[in-house]
Amino acid sequence: MTLFEARPITVSIARPADQVYAFAHKPESFPKWAAGLGAGLTRDGDRWVAHGPDGDVKVRFSPPNAYGVLDHWVTLPDGTEISIPLRVVANGDGAEVTLTLFRPPGMDDARFARDQGMVADDLARLKALLES
Repeated sequence: MTLFEARPITVSIARPADQVYAFAHKPESFPKWAAGLGAGLTRDGDRWVAHGPDGDVKVRFSPPNAYGVLDHWVTLPDGTEISIPLRVVANGDGAEVTLTLFRPPGMDDARFARDQGMVADDLARLKALLES
């Protein structure tokens, strides 16, 4: 059994969870706050192609649902698929958005710390967009 080191990264957003989900679940919304998707997304059948800083990657999103699940899977050019669990849950009148970042084998401490910072920045952008 393989278990990867995981870091949940969470932001509180002062908007109802259903409104946060309604915005964030649309693939077209991701480039507005998720820097890793770079210049945007192009639809390619049931997947999307993200034009990011390290080249194009394929992205598959979880279908719309009533549970706040925003999971997505990124397929790198070498065929490696990365699972990115993402959730919106109610917190009183607001919402918590949590992305679980997995550390792949071979990733050094500096790169993992950098990725955590990038995710925190992305979630801060989402918060700013939704609270403005």
